[in-house]
Amino acid sequence: MLKHKPLREKGKFSFTRFFQKFVPGENVAVVRELSQKFGYSKRLQGRTGKVLSKQGSAYHVEIFDLNKKKRYFIKPIHLKKIGGESK
Repeated sequence: MLKHKPLREKGKFSFTRFFQKFVPGENVAVVRELSQKFGYSKRLQGRTGKVLSKQGSAYHVEIFDLNKKKRYFIKPIHLKKIGGESK
């Protein structure tokens, strides 16, 4: 697991990922952007879940953690769309 970015990439992030939009019901994976504050445990890295709603600039995401549903508010820069069409 990465703890920091390579020297030439420090401080840089993708504006496309920063401003990406999700609709409720979409499947997403948590992919931490190391140059931005995450605010949650590192163990969320790589977990998948569903977008429930948008609140402010963050998304309300439901993630299964050890067979329990947990809900987090995560900024879009730390999320990645996965799978095909949502239903």
